[in-house]
Amino acid sequence: MGLKTPLYHSHVLQGAKIVDFGGWEMPLHYGSQIEEHHAVRRDAGMFDVSHMGVIDLCGARCREFLRRLLANDVARLKIPGKALYTCMLLPNGGVIDDLIVYCLSPTAYRMVVNATTRDRDLAWIRRQAAAFDVIVTVREDLAMIAIQGPNARDKTLTVLKPPQRPAALELRPFSGAVFDSWFIARTGYTGEDGFEVMLPAADAAKTWQALFDQGVKPAGLGARDTLRLEAGMNLYGNDMDENHHPLESGLAWTVAFEPGDRDFIGRGVLESARVSGGRELVGLLLQERGVLRSHQRVIVDGVAADAAVTGDGGGAAAATTGEVTSGTFSPTLNRSIALARVPRTANPTVQVEIRGKLHAASIVKPPFVRHGKALISV
Repeated sequence: MGLKTPLYHSHVLQGAKIVDFGGWEMPLHYGSQIEEHHAVRRDAGMFDVSHMGVIDLCGARCREFLRRLLANDVARLKIPGKALYTCMLLPNGGVIDDLIVYCLSPTAYRMVVNATTRDRDLAWIRRQAAAFDVIVTVREDLAMIAIQGPNARDKTLTVLKPPQRPAALELRPFSGAVFDSWFIARTGYTGEDGFEVMLPAADAAKTWQALFDQGVKPAGLGARDTLRLEAGMNLYGNDMDENHHPLESGLAWTVAFEPGDRDFIGRGVLESARVSGGRELVGLLLQERGVLRSHQRVIVDGVAADAAVTGDGGGAAAATTGEVTSGTFSPTLNRSIALARVPRTANPTVQVEIRGKLHAASIVKPPFVRHGKALISV
């Protein structure tokens, strides 16, 4: 038997197909993954994300600790409620996890980490926190619901208590606030507007039902994946992991190199990688029929070969390989899309090996879709 969230029985009653996800019994879909995807892009959908880890940190040196622990700089969070997306790195620059951190006060912060890495993350955080006298608390008492889509905020407001509504409506993107025992954040993982609500587990089922009664469509892991990929958002274990640093994972923007005296874990390796270059994460748009999937080989022509390989001083044009890290069929674009880690190239096209045959694909800059609109030419 896998772990169950406080909403497990709600999913079963609504006919969800339940699958194992990192040891959790989670809904894959409720009948039609495509309909769930379109509901989020066009109206409002909701996801049970209670399996993710909510971790509270507090202590006089908490800010100092997080400036050491995280690649992005929490000093940017000037006021309570502001949020920051960041990676947590190993000394070799590899990504332990990507996460969102919220400033609750100058001495208190909240993290939301991935479900599949939460135990490992927690062990790493506690190990690093010991030297800073930071108290680390896992909020097992909370459930978490993400409500996403162009009408998500309006529909969520209807289930809030009247005194909560004006303040929730005024939340800026990438910020959150405490409302009694609830924490509501204007964040998400779909490329649409909406809220992520952390609430007492005892309130989860009735809140889920209230949202459903307002026309918010339940959505599962399948739609969550196609939505995040259309939005150009990384998935841990696919597009980043302990063997790849943020600069080769499309996440250079999440690394704060300034101020130069902030000695965050992994900084030295990333400083070297800035100079040496290397591989990059790009978007791919398949030009032919087919479906892009993780681990497919990508052939990149016209890349200067390494001197150690050519034996002639290097610089010779060659065909080198990369790999699709995440791929899917985009319901919004009606085309196959992917993220891929490839050698840096000026060539606008590559070839992807699908079932033993090479198919042409265009290199594009993610995101593919944001706020329901295609951002690339199809």
